[in-house]
Amino acid sequence: MATLRRLREVPRHLLVCEKSNFGNHKSRHRHIIQTHYYNYRVSFLIPECGILSEELKNLVMQTGPYYFVKNLPLHELITHEFISTFIKKGSCCALTYNTNIDEDNAVALLPNGTLILSLDKDTYEETGLQGRPSQFSGRKIMKFIVSIDLMELSLNLDSKKYERISWSFKEKKPLKFDFLLAWHNTGSEESTMMSYFSKYQIQEHQPKVALSTLRDLQCPVLQSSELEGTPDVSCRALELFDWLGAVFSNVDLNNEPNSFISTYCCPQPSTVVAKAYLCTITGFILPEKICLLLEHLCHYYDEPKLAPWVTLSVQGFADSPVSWGKNEHGFRKGGEHLYNFVIFNNQDYWLQMAVGANDHCPP
Repeated sequence: MATLRRLREVPRHLLVCEKSNFGNHKSRHRHIIQTHYYNYRVSFLIPECGILSEELKNLVMQTGPYYFVKNLPLHELITHEFISTFIKKGSCCALTYNTNIDEDNAVALLPNGTLILSLDKDTYEETGLQGRPSQFSGRKIMKFIVSIDLMELSLNLDSKKYERISWSFKEKKPLKFDFLLAWHNTGSEESTMMSYFSKYQIQEHQPKVALSTLRDLQCPVLQSSELEGTPDVSCRALELFDWLGAVFSNVDLNNEPNSFISTYCCPQPSTVVAKAYLCTITGFILPEKICLLLEHLCHYYDEPKLAPWVTLSVQGFADSPVSWGKNEHGFRKGGEHLYNFVIFNNQDYWLQMAVGANDHCPP
């Protein structure tokens, strides 16, 4: 009976909504983007738009590159040369590829030089490193988190701490993973990472971009000052969030009685726009690229536009060890961690942040 009750339990999902203005000196929009490191999908929707400007289209096409390195030994990420070349001279992110965070060993390198290891019990004990139990382990601890500050380590490569970690990764418990890597450094050639890891199997990738024009799209009516909406006047932020998910999933919103797939329809009140432009970018996308996209969308209203609002939505990797900052992330039944900006023509914005059952409250 206890097992049956657990199966019936619905995992907790948390959605946080807030509003502000991009001109407000206390606005948190940059902080939210810059601390959400592991982004695999970025989408923006512009109502009353049939074609992108060349400037915005060029920006979309420049969200890469990122790299895939096969069977990369973990000790390569703690060498003095790697730290000096990539961590100290830019923003470098790395994430293990094709690993399940709730079952497998997983690793993430944060842009601030923190290396986070999510290890199963056996591997953790074999490494001999100091860590802590995962906050989502339950009564029987099966996962451990090890956090290593590479910037601090690089100050003294002769220290016993560095020697112990290096010995653990090279000899005691050598670990290899397939990694996704991305590096942001405007002052360096893009080929640096390719040449640095040339002795391993490395591939350069560009994010995939999908562009589409949605016709006769029924859109919710929104008021920037009303997160909770006003009956018969404007929709709630939560209703918009659900509607966006349907649009991004290409769900039919007609709510026809003979439809056996979906009975969902656009929240009311709504308005029909002749055209809406949807752009979706999929890959390993750094926060710096997303900041540029948001900044450009903010300037969309520098000239008069028919669209009362535009949206920018970002989804994180379901199996990344962290969500925001160093907040531990788990999968449970979905692994979601995402955020969405609704940008209004008066520079007000709504910020929506969502996480699943095994996550901390968004920042």
